[in-house]
Amino acid sequence: MFARWDRMAKQFTRIGKEIAIAVKQGGPDPDNNPALRRCFANAKGVNMPKDRVEAAIKRAMGKDKTDYEEVVYEGYAPHGVAVMVETATDNPTRTVANVRMHFNKEGGSLGTSGSVAFLFNRMGVFKIKNEGQNLEELELELIDAGLEEIGEDSEGNIILRTPFTEFGNMAKALEEKGITPLSAELQRIPTTTTELNEEQAKEVLELIDRLEQDDDVQQVFHNLR
Repeated sequence: MFARWDRMAKQFTRIGKEIAIAVKQGGPDPDNNPALRRCFANAKGVNMPKDRVEAAIKRAMGKDKTDYEEVVYEGYAPHGVAVMVETATDNPTRTVANVRMHFNKEGGSLGTSGSVAFLFNRMGVFKIKNEGQNLEELELELIDAGLEEIGEDSEGNIILRTPFTEFGNMAKALEEKGITPLSAELQRIPTTTTELNEEQAKEVLELIDRLEQDDDVQQVFHNLR
């Protein structure tokens, strides 16, 4: 139960920072701010209370608001697994020191910019409910909006993937169809994966877990199969 609460608190914090960044870049009106609408969808997807969302918007507009900077770090986990760490921080000096410490303590190494980014494609990933949807028909309808891949997750939800540049087009197309995504995120999808034995994979996952627990870290991506 406590682990679930920790995950929920982490999700709320992550989305709160995303809201702050979205408001700073495009204002507090979701009708004129697609990034903020995406935040609302993601907040709903993790059952973030409406008052928490509204409080995050107010904080982002207040005089004492925290200015978050988005910084991406790259490195290697044990056994050569590529790792990308997306952060939102008000103190990059603190964040890079912490991220380097996490890599070092778990047998990995922090790399330079561009050291592993070429191993990932940045894509828009939308999760929608499968409420009587015909996947073939939906695929045909969304190709013009930039759909590149369509499939289902383990819970039966439909997963749509688009190139990074088509994210806005897909969001608009779903909106026009009256479909509200359970989540809409920009993710880094590995182009190649690394397969390890159970013991080696456990070492990698310990680093991933350690990074994800850091307050400044928003998302962690890797190419472990």
